[in-house]
Amino acid sequence: MSHGSKRLNWIDQARGLAIFMVVYGHNFPSIEPYIYSVHVPLFFLISGIFQPAVVSSQQWIRRVKQLLIPYFFWATALFLFWWTVGRKFGKSSTQDLSVVDNFMGVFYAQGGPEYMDWGIPLWFLPCIFLVFLLHAGITRFIKTKSQSILVLILGFLGVLWAKETDIHLPWSIDVAMVALLFFHGGYVLKNNLKSATETPQWGLIMLLFGLHITAFYFNPEKVDMYRSIYGVPLLFLISGFTGALAYLMLFKKLSEFGLSKIFKPLVYLGQNTVVILATHLRALTLIKALLFMVLGWGVFEFTEPEKFLLAWVQIALLMPVIYLINRYAPILNGKNATR
Repeated sequence: MSHGSKRLNWIDQARGLAIFMVVYGHNFPSIEPYIYSVHVPLFFLISGIFQPAVVSSQQWIRRVKQLLIPYFFWATALFLFWWTVGRKFGKSSTQDLSVVDNFMGVFYAQGGPEYMDWGIPLWFLPCIFLVFLLHAGITRFIKTKSQSILVLILGFLGVLWAKETDIHLPWSIDVAMVALLFFHGGYVLKNNLKSATETPQWGLIMLLFGLHITAFYFNPEKVDMYRSIYGVPLLFLISGFTGALAYLMLFKKLSEFGLSKIFKPLVYLGQNTVVILATHLRALTLIKALLFMVLGWGVFEFTEPEKFLLAWVQIALLMPVIYLINRYAPILNGKNATR
């Protein structure tokens, strides 16, 4: 989720918006279906922008450090918390969930609450690592002209797997094949998007948003990439790709007007996505525990404004955690110790 030493604020802002959507979306707001249509595609598209044509051994190692080491640390820590404390409270206490299955979920990284009740959002890290591997293999062994064709074929097979089976593959392999479409889109457009001289026009941004909203509106089912639910796959792909591109271009356009300071909180979020992804649900657990102890609340039904505010409170609670990790163990936030 992070990239090289030179940071582009407008990309961090877009990534920050995506991770905020993750936190807010998990509070079940009324716009949850919309959030799910675009936040994960936006992450994959951004990651594709920083994919080199030839992946060196150092970059392989770097990706392992950025994605897999944080994943296994947080997955293990969250599982241990769930095993000792979490499963005895809230919704988990009403379900007969297997400790063994949830332990296996640390390594399988798929399968819903039966296997990942301790932290479903972490599915994203192994999945994006697989996308990185797939794309690195494609650009290494396939001629440039054929690369996009192979990506389309793999995307089609990923959708077909989801349509024809109920089997969730380890590390979301089938989801990675679909996500490869967004990732490759970012890769193909990276020079245009990162170019300091090429600036998107308002007309193009509005057209992309129009296509994004239209495709989302006509897709009859709420999409959820983790569960391989796409509704009408073509509408999902159009909505996800045009939406991700529109948000990226919007932040780039706004940066021309010196508006970056307004979005400084999003930059912070965009630079700390791994910790937020791993811990935001536990922050919500803490908030609910405090509300129960202080106000005696047992049932939590928040209004729409409260759900939005709640997301920012969750993030505020995580700031000390982020600070400590960045200072003493930056690898757990997908960062290099030198940064």
